[in-house]
Amino acid sequence: EVQLVESGGGLVQTGGSLRLSCAVSGFTLDDYTIGWFRQVPGKEREGLSCISPDGSNYVADPVKGRFTISRENAKNRVYLQMDSLKPEDTAVYYCATVFGPCTSPEYASWGQGTQVTVSS
Repeated sequence: EVQLVESGGGLVQTGGSLRLSCAVSGFTLDDYTIGWFRQVPGKEREGLSCISPDGSNYVADPVKGRFTISRENAKNRVYLQMDSLKPEDTAVYYCATVFGPCTSPEYASWGQGTQVTVSS
């Protein structure tokens, strides 16, 4: 069974940092592209970043220069380092398996999400 479990969210002040972690099981991480997206109630899902099996990655313009994606296949984990956080980054963050290119990902499976709240 494919499972993804996000963790690392929390409450942080503007300008602060958080490191989200995505623990995967039920499949071989080495073979998969993994992405992060976020969602605010009542708004559309927003893709943030994506990393391919070879380590090449994509970061969306709204978070470029602030968010960094990485993967550690031996630990079955993918990370999202988030720096210089802003109140508009407040959302539930999800990691997901991705089909297709990172520039237009199709999310297949995702976890329960982790809440990130940035106070002003």
